[in-house]
Amino acid sequence: MIERRPFDALGGANHGWLDAKHHFSFANYYDPARMGWGTLRVWNDDTIASQTGFPPHPHGDMEIITYVREGAITHQDNLGNKGRTVAGDVQVMSAGTGITHAEYNLEPGVTRIFQIWIIPNQQGNPPSWGTKPFPVGERSGRFVALASGFKDDNDALPLRTDARVLGASLKAGEKAEYELGSNRYAYLVPAKGKIDVNGVTLDARDGAAIHNESKVVVTALEDAELVLVDAAP
Repeated sequence: MIERRPFDALGGANHGWLDAKHHFSFANYYDPARMGWGTLRVWNDDTIASQTGFPPHPHGDMEIITYVREGAITHQDNLGNKGRTVAGDVQVMSAGTGITHAEYNLEPGVTRIFQIWIIPNQQGNPPSWGTKPFPVGERSGRFVALASGFKDDNDALPLRTDARVLGASLKAGEKAEYELGSNRYAYLVPAKGKIDVNGVTLDARDGAAIHNESKVVVTALEDAELVLVDAAP
């Protein structure tokens, strides 16, 4: 089963400094049919104006993954962490028992991100934050784990949940496959480009909610950049 969720039909709000689109219920956007997808709870498509951002605010018991699509995001938190994550790279914040953080676009132009929240499968751990570069060339023509709760994904940023965030870059006509385990929930969004996924066509920034499919087969109809979440029930 694959349900296409067109970008133009997503919820969201334009706050001026922030133009946010929500694949799932978030903030003032509520749809009882879109409360999450397995343990995947939030997928926001945010465009953040230059020299603006999210002021300090708290989180707890959530895995928060930021995939930077354009520009860069600068993070700082009450643990003393500070770092800048640029386009194509990823940061992970495990909120754990509680963390207060801020995210700013200090760049001269807009920054565009996917912010993904996944429910953790463990509680009571201290909060943590990390960022890592993922050169686009290293995921050319294949899916690569960017953040993962599986021990075998040694090169991925760690997650405290039974889930995996993957990226792939495909040239027009190229194909990439991903084996999806029984009863898993996958959600796929092309950050750029038009694709075919198991016979369903997606435009850039559309979502595909995938379940009861043993394999995800993506064919790029244009040069494409993909983000895929493989989540537990």
